[in-house]
Amino acid sequence: MKKYNVAILGATGAVGTEFLKLIEERDFPFAELRLLASARSAGTELTVKGKTYTVQEAKEDSFNGIDIALFAGGSISKEFAPIA
Repeated sequence: MKKYNVAILGATGAVGTEFLKLIEERDFPFAELRLLASARSAGTELTVKGKTYTVQEAKEDSFNGIDIALFAGGSISKEFAPIA
């Protein structure tokens, strides 16, 4: 089964955490999971499939090499969706 490089922008918010729950529940095949958010939420640690990930601040190059980008709403998604 192919594995995908996935980015979630807004990973620390309500919609972002639902995305993460669905990834776990459905055992979505990802090779890389990039959790992104605003500078305020950067550094937050989230656990997905037993592995802890550190949320990174979204930047213009945050989507390089990403196959699937999920946007969890908010002004930061509006800013970065056209770039991704």
